[in-house]
Amino acid sequence: MTQRSYRFEDGSLRYITFCCSRGGKARNRTTNVARPRPTSKTDCKAKINTTFMDGVFKLLSVHNSHNHGLSPQKSRFFRCNKEVSESVKKVLDTNDQAGIRLNKSFAALVQEVGGFENLLFSEKDCRNYIDKAHYLRLGKGGAEALRQYFARMQYKNDGFFSNIDLDDDERLKNVFWVDARSKATYKYFGDVVTFDITYLTNRYGMPFAPFVGVNHHGQSILLGARLISNEDMETFSWLFQTWLNLMDGEVPKAIITDQDRAMKNAIALVFPNTRHIYCLWHILKKSI
Repeated sequence: MTQRSYRFEDGSLRYITFCCSRGGKARNRTTNVARPRPTSKTDCKAKINTTFMDGVFKLLSVHNSHNHGLSPQKSRFFRCNKEVSESVKKVLDTNDQAGIRLNKSFAALVQEVGGFENLLFSEKDCRNYIDKAHYLRLGKGGAEALRQYFARMQYKNDGFFSNIDLDDDERLKNVFWVDARSKATYKYFGDVVTFDITYLTNRYGMPFAPFVGVNHHGQSILLGARLISNEDMETFSWLFQTWLNLMDGEVPKAIITDQDRAMKNAIALVFPNTRHIYCLWHILKKSI
């Protein structure tokens, strides 16, 4: 895993240090001494120091002595290595719509590659994808009904704006909307905004991601809202760019978010001159 890194002012990478995932000392976060939580930390000192020069990584030093047993065949269970490809997703979607149970679909995938060890994902990953697809799959005419609702809102309010993002199978991916009041308010109180995705809807389980500011009375004001299906860099970049275009290209001076890496990369791409600040509430929550 990444232990430390350094970037230049333009965002380009200078150096990075990779360490063993079992590096560091375990911290007991439970108050029950009789039943401590299990940990994989063994204070392993294995690490790799690299520098980025002329478009390639160059090794500076390698310490490859681990103080624990190694199981290379289990590396496919690491989160960074898990990947359900688009072709597999298509097979899972087709089988699911045909009424084929997921365990049979997964067994067919295992048989096709010649064993569990040759897959980069587990049955749980497939089930999570199908469950999410069920949440996002609208009923017949559902997407059109949502579009018509936004059209009526725009007819009643000339300043109302909305954008619906669908995939190739007419499934809901992202929804964005903002009214004239929010757009006008942003011109006066858009210096510092917060962006939080900790809210969930009841039916689809899609994160509700509002832009929120503070007015001269210290009150929270809504500057835009959206429902998103994924929490990746591509989705966040689409949302930030759509919101920026709607706000006539006026970039906030500072934006407050949690410590999500995909969100951080999207902010650096769309708002390169905006100061990115981590939310104190999230920091304190993780430190407890």
